[in-house]
Amino acid sequence: MTADPEGFALPPLPRHFLGRDGAIQRVRLGAYAWCEQDGRVLLCRIVPTGPGGGMWTPPGGGLDFGEDPAAGVTREVLEETGLTISLGGLVAVRSAVLEPAETISGHRVQTVGILYRGTVVGGELRNEPDGSTDTAAWVPLGDLDDLPAVDLLAWARRAVGR
Repeated sequence: MTADPEGFALPPLPRHFLGRDGAIQRVRLGAYAWCEQDGRVLLCRIVPTGPGGGMWTPPGGGLDFGEDPAAGVTREVLEETGLTISLGGLVAVRSAVLEPAETISGHRVQTVGILYRGTVVGGELRNEPDGSTDTAAWVPLGDLDDLPAVDLLAWARRAVGR
């Protein structure tokens, strides 16, 4: 038996959670929004201490268990930027596998990202307090090529044709 962070005994993991090499395998589902306004796109900068620290990404992130992706991206955008959005259509879905050496947890993680178009309908732009991002900004589309960014931003740009 293993123990969780609070010291409670946990049963062994079912075999379908383990890879052939014994690494824990799991899925992370995230939803993101592409919001454009006046030749600019809404982006967030990841905190320096996190994975991808100091790089830019579309607002969004991991969904809570059982959370609808549309509700999750709306929540994430509000948390990270202070802005309320209305969702347009689904733009794209992507899947990638990160090997244990590429993750903080040491797990093999399949990341599934869902990208929506979003339109800002309210709120005031602000930075996320004590979260995974430290800056929210409207970035001119012409500046995107020179911006340090995570792969997710390149994928989102291709998906929306920017």
